[in-house]
Amino acid sequence: MAYPSTEETLQLLTELVSIPSPSGNTNEVISFVEKYLQEHNVETKRNRKGGLIATIKGKDDHNHRMLTAHVDTLGAIVKEIKPSGRLKLDLIGGFKYNSIEGEYCEIETSGGKKYTGTILMHQTSVHVYKDAGKAERNQENMEVRLDEVVHNSEDVRALGIEVGDFVSFDPRVQITPSGFIKSRHLDDKASVAILLLLIKQILVDKLELPYTTHFLISNNEEIGYGGNSNITPETVEYLAVDMGAIGDGQSTDEFTVSICVKDASGPYHFDLRKRLVQLAIDNEIGYKLDIYPYYGSDASAAIRSGHDIVHGLVGPGIDSSHAFERTHKSSIENTAKLLYHYVQTEMVSI
Repeated sequence: MAYPSTEETLQLLTELVSIPSPSGNTNEVISFVEKYLQEHNVETKRNRKGGLIATIKGKDDHNHRMLTAHVDTLGAIVKEIKPSGRLKLDLIGGFKYNSIEGEYCEIETSGGKKYTGTILMHQTSVHVYKDAGKAERNQENMEVRLDEVVHNSEDVRALGIEVGDFVSFDPRVQITPSGFIKSRHLDDKASVAILLLLIKQILVDKLELPYTTHFLISNNEEIGYGGNSNITPETVEYLAVDMGAIGDGQSTDEFTVSICVKDASGPYHFDLRKRLVQLAIDNEIGYKLDIYPYYGSDASAAIRSGHDIVHGLVGPGIDSSHAFERTHKSSIENTAKLLYHYVQTEMVSI
C-alpha cells in the first residue's frame, strides 16, 4: 500500500498558499488546480460560483460520495482611499484586525495591476502617537501604506487603484527542519493539497472506488456558502476536509487528524463519525475527536441549505487559525491516510 506522498503534498501546498485567492477573487488558484487535475486526466467542470468539481467514476454510479476542501482564503477589499493616499480596508472572512497588523499585502486592481503595501495602525510610530499601543485595532485606525510614491487620493487613483479592489496577505510560508509548516492560508489550502494528492494516488494505484466520488474545490467557504450547491442528487455522504482548530479546551493538535464531533451548526452524523474513528484505529492513524464552538464548514452549509446527506468533517490540526497558522507534516500525513482508506469503504447509510 502506498499512501499519498507527504513531501509532494507539502510542495504543492507551498505553491497553493503563494497564489492570492481571497473569497471573491479565486480564478487564478482555481485555474491552477484545474490544470493540475487535467494533467492527470481527471474529469473536471466549473460551477457558476467559480468552484471546481472533479469526478472519479466508481462501481456504484447510483450512490455518490463528495469530498470538499476550499481554496478561498481570508482577505480584504479596498473600502476607501484616504486623502493621505493610504487605503482603508473592509475585511473578507471571520478574523480580527490585530491578526494582520504589520502584514505585507498585495492590492490587485480591476485592470489586473498589482501593487504591494503594508497593513499598519495609523498611530504606529511611538515617537509621534502617545496611544500607539492602546489604540483599538479596527477599521478606523488601520490602513494600508502603499509601496508607491503617492501623496493623496488622486495619486492613488492614477495607479488604477479604486474602491472594491481585492487585498491579499503575504503567506510567509516556511517549512522547518523539524517538520512544521508555518503559513497563512493553511485553512484550507493544506486540505486542498491533500485532496489533490489523494486523487493522484487513486489514479496511480488504479483503485476502483466503490462509489462515484466527486471532489469539490469550493471557493466561497470563508463567507459561508462555498459547498452548498452542485451536490448531485445521488450524493449520500458529504465529507468536508477542513482544518481542526487548536486552543484552550480543545483536544486537536498539530500532529494528528482532527475528526469533528460538533461545531456551531450542531453535531455531525454520528454513524459517519464512528466509521472515521474505526478507520483510524484499524489503520493506526493518529486522530483526535473535537468540538469547535465558533466554526462552520462547507458540510454544515450544505445541511443548512437543505441537502439530504450524511455529513462529516475532518482535517489537519491548525494552530492560531485565521491568524499566524501552523501545522506539522505528521498531521498532513495522518489526514491523507484517513481519507485514502475512507474513499475505499462502504457507506454508512444507503
